[in-house]
Amino acid sequence: MSPYKNLFRRLQIVGAAMAVLGIGAAQAQDFPNRPLKIIVPYGAGGSVDAIARTLAQELTPRLGQPVVVENRTGAGSNVGSTFVAKSPADGYTLLLTSPGNAINPTLFKQMPYDVRTELTQVAVVGRAPGILLANPSFPANSVKDLVEMARKTPGAINFGSGGPGSSEHLAGEMFKTTAGINITHIPYKGGASVINDVLAGHVQIFFTNQANVVGQIKANTIKVLGVASRERSSLLPNVPTFAEQGYPEQQVSVWWGIAAPANTPVAVLDRLNKEILAAGASASMRQRISDMGAESLAMTRAQANAFLEDEIVRWGKAVKSSNAQAN
Repeated sequence: MSPYKNLFRRLQIVGAAMAVLGIGAAQAQDFPNRPLKIIVPYGAGGSVDAIARTLAQELTPRLGQPVVVENRTGAGSNVGSTFVAKSPADGYTLLLTSPGNAINPTLFKQMPYDVRTELTQVAVVGRAPGILLANPSFPANSVKDLVEMARKTPGAINFGSGGPGSSEHLAGEMFKTTAGINITHIPYKGGASVINDVLAGHVQIFFTNQANVVGQIKANTIKVLGVASRERSSLLPNVPTFAEQGYPEQQVSVWWGIAAPANTPVAVLDRLNKEILAAGASASMRQRISDMGAESLAMTRAQANAFLEDEIVRWGKAVKSSNAQAN
């Protein structure tokens, strides 16, 4: 190739790149000019749905366009997540992400989308610590008591979960490995059923997050043996952490973030991150998160993507150690 042809080819490449950047900048300048949608990959009424709806209310005036929430359930969050991953990369279709997006890449043999390459995390807005709860009549009053009981009667203590591969199941498997004990997994179809059976005394313990049982905690109808966070929960100031009780490896939380299709223009992603962080700092959003016994988080896009990667690795170890499979 002659030097002139080579130069011409380089100019073509540069021109094409600048054209793409120009389109992205134009899209960002005009963004948004129509309603936005936040896809919740779970049913209405749970903590994920509640966060999405509060966030949507806060984002609507900030973006100057309606932000609506749509529930698309199925396959452990894969249905709704896939819908967003395959949507146009323009910033108008967003995903409310949570631990399921970090668990599923290892749990499922075949995934309908790639969370690393087809989605990009825009922000993480909040996190609620995991807890270990029991019926008030359960003999153990601490994690230490539970471990002693489990070692005396291997397999006799059972723990419920929302189903194989759920965060509740994997938290239990994580603790079995950490503490070197044998407790029996009892899978349910959803965490709400487990809570009811813990209250009724049909299942002994439940690894969940405190956002799911705020009402029961405030009503003192359940007993909490430990909190799976670095610091004590403001909702449970008298309950020691797993770390305080000798198990610092037991760090489990539910978290809520926002993701967009991977090729969304950077300027659009930056605008969304800015407005989501502003919404997260609002009094109503902070109150909603606080009422759920959770903490607000403010992450850059880079921090949010690094956070997800850490979660994928951490939960992946729990999935492999438990031999849990979804398909």
